[in-house]
Amino acid sequence: MKNNTIKILGISILMTFYSQGQEVKVKRADKSFDDYAYIDAISGYEELVKDGYSDELIYKRLGNANYLNANYQNASQWYGKLFGIEGLTIDPDYYYRYAQTLKSLGSYKDSNQWMEKFISVSNVDGRAAKYVENRDYLDTIKNNSGKYIVEMVSFNSEYSDFAPMFYDQGIIFSSARDTGLTSRKIHEWNGQSFLNIYKATILDEKVVDVSTLSKKVNTKAHESSTTFTADGKTMYFTRNNFSNGFGRDDEGVSRLQIFRSTLIDGKWQETIALPFNAREYSLAHPTLNKDGSKLYFASDMPGTLGQSDIFYVTIDANGGFGIPQNLGADVNTEGRETFPYISEDDILYFSSDGRPGLGGLDVFATNSEKGVGKNQVVNLGAPINTEEDDFSFVVDAENKKGYFASNRSGGKGNDDIYSFIELESPTFVCNVDITGVVRNQENASILTNVDVQILNSAGEELTKTISDEKGEFNVAILCSKEELTAIAVKTDFKEGRINFTANEDTNTFTVNLTPSKMISGIGDDLAKSLDIPVIYFDFDKDDIRADAGRELEKILKYMSDYPELKLDIRSHTDSRGNDAYNLDLSERRAQSTKVYLMAKGIEANRLSAKGYGENLLANDCFNGSACSKLKHELNRRTEFILVP
Repeated sequence: MKNNTIKILGISILMTFYSQGQEVKVKRADKSFDDYAYIDAISGYEELVKDGYSDELIYKRLGNANYLNANYQNASQWYGKLFGIEGLTIDPDYYYRYAQTLKSLGSYKDSNQWMEKFISVSNVDGRAAKYVENRDYLDTIKNNSGKYIVEMVSFNSEYSDFAPMFYDQGIIFSSARDTGLTSRKIHEWNGQSFLNIYKATILDEKVVDVSTLSKKVNTKAHESSTTFTADGKTMYFTRNNFSNGFGRDDEGVSRLQIFRSTLIDGKWQETIALPFNAREYSLAHPTLNKDGSKLYFASDMPGTLGQSDIFYVTIDANGGFGIPQNLGADVNTEGRETFPYISEDDILYFSSDGRPGLGGLDVFATNSEKGVGKNQVVNLGAPINTEEDDFSFVVDAENKKGYFASNRSGGKGNDDIYSFIELESPTFVCNVDITGVVRNQENASILTNVDVQILNSAGEELTKTISDEKGEFNVAILCSKEELTAIAVKTDFKEGRINFTANEDTNTFTVNLTPSKMISGIGDDLAKSLDIPVIYFDFDKDDIRADAGRELEKILKYMSDYPELKLDIRSHTDSRGNDAYNLDLSERRAQSTKVYLMAKGIEANRLSAKGYGENLLANDCFNGSACSKLKHELNRRTEFILVP
């Protein structure tokens, strides 16, 4: 009995020590995760799992730590275990991340199934909306693919190399490679050395030298992602909040910031932090537009829609800065938008995991200067994009060559730089929203079921619609800076017109119609009642022109509203030309008009047609008369006579 008591006591002591030891491991792993030391956190949590832990928080953090280090296959494993725990209510973002990690395995069918689950549990999320709009995204990406020839560059290291940028006779890039000159400082986020900026000198398309940039730029902190003014004398780049030591926020994190340096007598000068940096959030990956008037960058500053967004800030002639502006939901999502680049032809390239893609970060493109309309965002497709992270894309718009980085399989290091030749530039569909309301001019009441046409400056129909129960209409047209016309037509009202220029994303206006009770007695000419000008035909032609078709829409509308009415179409010419020829031509035109109306839905038994040539002139401009051209034109008419 005594021996049993001793054994039991011994077991209790061992269990207590074991429990205390596990608690220490948990606290240590949690601290590593909270300190963004993800490599240590992964090791700590994996050890706990081996010891038998199957905790929701551990699976979440193992998934996230791997996801944020682009270890998508491992992340997929831990997210899968998380969703294997029954009875949990899990934040929708985990559904999205799990779907993303499945893509990295090439499991697009499974990924799409989890996207459908993500849609079902997310209330309002732009990523869900973009997926719903394009469930056939793989077909779209396939159509965009094959437009680049890609090759890995020779100067990659076994570590992380990325963020290439054109400069002088070569490129500037970021690397975690070990130069051997100093002891390597390891970054706890990913277990690699801190980044520095390097230059690869390229002559005759061959790399002749790779060297670090000035110590005025490179420090003990991270430096990466450069951009240069057109003259090459000013550089913007990314660095930790660092000046004789790391500056940290209240959580002890040294955020990323953007710095500027100038080149004087061939030497980079002391760096200056930009005035809108802050220790509470990060700014990174700057890029300048062609004239240097705007600086684009990625940030998680207040106002960010997701984990990081693309922003821009204006730069005045004296080098001063405006207030950073978010590019908005046309570009940014609830995910990660990062590594912007503006090409010389004003295309914005960026990487995102918030849009339908092949997996991880994909490279997308859109028009950078919105100008008019909402611009389409295009996935560049393979071989630029893969199941892994593809990012930091730059291209010379003139010679169609460029670089980007990827952690795809088959590389030399963690991230590698690739060169490419562009075979075809991205193309975009740009749309403008046209919205409006139709009202009665006399009392401002709304008018429903009104036919609305949008015409271009040449009078060609771009689109048409009908006002709804609120008198409102909405259409989308391709972007255009020309003057457009909206025409509203309703029975018992005079036609309403308004000219406008589509110079905003959304153009809203009111079209007013004046009441005008139609004369609909037998023998009346609807052309006069409906204020239809001459129905023009091309010389010696009898087919209905586009402008004539728009006028005939008024006849169609009236005939539809009054289905009991019948029409006799009467075509006339002036007296110029051969009498028999004019008679034949007018007959052909009358019949052509009848066929057009029948094709639009008017029954044949409601229509008759006859050509009269010059037999029923509207004035005394007979053969050989000295009438003016204008008086002759009065005889070139089509009548739409109401008949029993």
